[in-house]
Amino acid sequence: MLSYKTIVPVRFNEADPLGIVWHGHYIRYFEDGREAFGKEFGISYLDFHKQGIVVPIVSVQCDYKKPLRYGESIIIHTIYRPVAAAKLIFDYEITQAENNSRVATGSTTQVFVDAKTFDLQLITPPFFEQWKTKWRV
Repeated sequence: MLSYKTIVPVRFNEADPLGIVWHGHYIRYFEDGREAFGKEFGISYLDFHKQGIVVPIVSVQCDYKKPLRYGESIIIHTIYRPVAAAKLIFDYEITQAENNSRVATGSTTQVFVDAKTFDLQLITPPFFEQWKTKWRV
């Protein structure tokens, strides 16, 4: 299992007047986790773009367990889920950094698209197959 953890502070602009984080920001936390994972393992959005590929999200799933508040810090655990199909799937677990209490879980699915034509790539790009071999996933 290839995974990465990153710590993110809950920012003021993510909370409502009561100090509770708006539910839509949890999807942004997934993005923060994917970006940190990509940077760590060499598959950032820029790495894909250099290969002429973009990877739009086609599905997001999020299960909320408890609210977050401004001033807390979270740990975003991002897990790459290997699949045979030409797509990327990541699973997430968000916990409060202070007590490791589970806040949310979820997943995202991304597909490979040609950066110029936006044509869906039905075969996994060769550079990504090489990446999978390198990391044994």
